[in-house]
Amino acid sequence: MAKLNNTELQAALDSLPGWTLENGKFHREYAFVDFVHAFGFMATSAIAIEALEHHPEWSNVWNKVVVDLTTHDAGGITSKDVLLANKLEAIAQKLLG
Repeated sequence: MAKLNNTELQAALDSLPGWTLENGKFHREYAFVDFVHAFGFMATSAIAIEALEHHPEWSNVWNKVVVDLTTHDAGGITSKDVLLANKLEAIAQKLLG
């Protein structure tokens, strides 16, 4: 899997509101209503994550979930990260909205 070039990275970020590039990784911080919604996001996302066999670096403190995406085998961000970011965003929006 090839790393995205700068143009591809910017196009991906433009299509993913709330996502940024931080320390060479796609980065997103979600703030849910409470812990139950934050944990629900992580639990629901786990199914999609496992199906893709592409696991995020993430953490949870109360209502906040911090996500970082990179493809370690490729040494950077790839289309797998974009796909996962889109899936995570779709799940999160159902819980945030």
